[in-house]
Amino acid sequence: MVGDGHRPAGKPLRAAQDEAGVPPGFWTGRGLAALGLTAGDEVTERQAELLLGEGRHPDADRIEAERLEAGDDPAKARRATVLGRPIEHIKGPHIESPWLAMDLVFRAPSTAQSAWALVDDATRRVLELCQDIARDKTLARLEESVAQIRWGSDGKHRAPVKDGLIVAVFRHYESRAGKPLLHDHAVVSVKARRPDGKWGNVSTADILDNIVAAGTLYTLYFMEEVSARLGWAWEPREVTPGKRPVMEIAGIDQRLIGWQSTRRQQIADALPVLVADYEERQGHPPGERAAYALDQQAADRTRPPKRKEARSLSELRERWRASAIRAFGACTVYRLAERARAAAAAVWARVRPVVDVALAAVDTVAVVYVMRGAFKCRHLLAEARRHLSYVLRGRPHQPGLDEQIVQAVVDDYTRPVGRRMMTADLRALYPRDTEDQAVLRPLTRNRSAPPYERARLAAGALTARVHAARRADRLSSRARPHTVAVPAAPTSRLRPDRADRKADRDQEQATDVATVEHTRRGFEAAAAKMAAKLQDGARERAIAHGPRPQPTPAATTPSRTQRPALPPAPGRHTPTGGVA
Repeated sequence: MVGDGHRPAGKPLRAAQDEAGVPPGFWTGRGLAALGLTAGDEVTERQAELLLGEGRHPDADRIEAERLEAGDDPAKARRATVLGRPIEHIKGPHIESPWLAMDLVFRAPSTAQSAWALVDDATRRVLELCQDIARDKTLARLEESVAQIRWGSDGKHRAPVKDGLIVAVFRHYESRAGKPLLHDHAVVSVKARRPDGKWGNVSTADILDNIVAAGTLYTLYFMEEVSARLGWAWEPREVTPGKRPVMEIAGIDQRLIGWQSTRRQQIADALPVLVADYEERQGHPPGERAAYALDQQAADRTRPPKRKEARSLSELRERWRASAIRAFGACTVYRLAERARAAAAAVWARVRPVVDVALAAVDTVAVVYVMRGAFKCRHLLAEARRHLSYVLRGRPHQPGLDEQIVQAVVDDYTRPVGRRMMTADLRALYPRDTEDQAVLRPLTRNRSAPPYERARLAAGALTARVHAARRADRLSSRARPHTVAVPAAPTSRLRPDRADRKADRDQEQATDVATVEHTRRGFEAAAAKMAAKLQDGARERAIAHGPRPQPTPAATTPSRTQRPALPPAPGRHTPTGGVA
């Protein structure tokens, strides 16, 4: 609540936030109405203590005082302020400190952090607005499709939350190393209302299981907002060879990433020792989950102490700009936005914003299958959103397109394993060639190559197979249905010639059986009309020149069927060389 600063005992929260240089927290979420709060209201110290620390109503002091005045005993008056089960009833031999909130962190990519720290104030505010919109959209998606409330013995009863989640958001501006790091801590209360109106606890396991999918959705939303409002595009950047690339703003000097990410470098320096110890113990390189755990260990070991002096955002930005200018020159800093816009034009001219759902499904299932073997829908959803980020490069995607890709994967390329898990169906991926079904199996067992490198090889092999099948279908004139989703774009952004070509393609694709039949009838009518015209001309010439003479055998071309020849025009040579 006070950033990385220290709050002396007895100092009010708001004063401590001012000294630490962080803004006060604010409430958000659709569940606020049930508590009488409004989105955007400031999070006071007492409200946070009651709701996030004790599981009681944020206005419990007033409610308890009213109950005491009405004649209730103190225990009953306090019980009226508790949301769900009292915290003292939740504690037990196996639960020392029950969960009352979850901290979800929303952090923009590295190049966006550098841009936010170095650009002018107007552009900085736009980037902060993009952060707000992407965060709120992601939280709303969690409320709608993930958050469930549980009650009964062992949580056997489950249902979507009635109103929504209750979230307190705290914004921070810098990392522990003093470098720019715009990020939000969204503290989600576990208290929510059941469908019958009673208060209970949100299933924290459901939200935590979907953290990765929510993170990819936040990145996708943030990219779209930045591209729409600032005209910047995105491109992949490989952080570690063989590992999954990250999306960064095109045109921003990559040296700024190293200047801004000193904490990342500290972690990278400590990581090889931990990886070597793991390989010695286990006998193989760490997988995706183990690598993440080792990364967290390196972060804990290299965590610097919190800074003690307070700085405002304006002071921080002045320090950051001066540091970047000393390191890379004034041109790199002052022309950052200009170069990003120029690079965006080049990226969007080279990359078409077309999402082929069939190819996206193949790419998604190949990557997830090689990386995990068995998986759930949330793993497919996270990879589908990464695919959209890579393909669209910041252009908007159609709502529900990520779920459409996942549904295509589940319907066409997976088979169940166990109660809740699934895996890739190799017979569906290679329906007519059983020998090639073994292409993916060695990739899953080859531990000498990084997992993501093997996943990309598998995705490339399957994508080539789909292209080959489509070419064969086109050559044999057999239509193979597949869905291609094109994000909607304003007409003003399309050149006239491109818009015309797009309209022509749409009209061609709309051709159906009725249109073909209508065209055939038109050709037949035109042929009949031409035949009648030729017959009328022949009759007119016969009346004008008399009966047509029969050709001699020498004057005709031998053939199986002798066709009548028209009389030669006056003054022209006949085929035999005479003059008529």
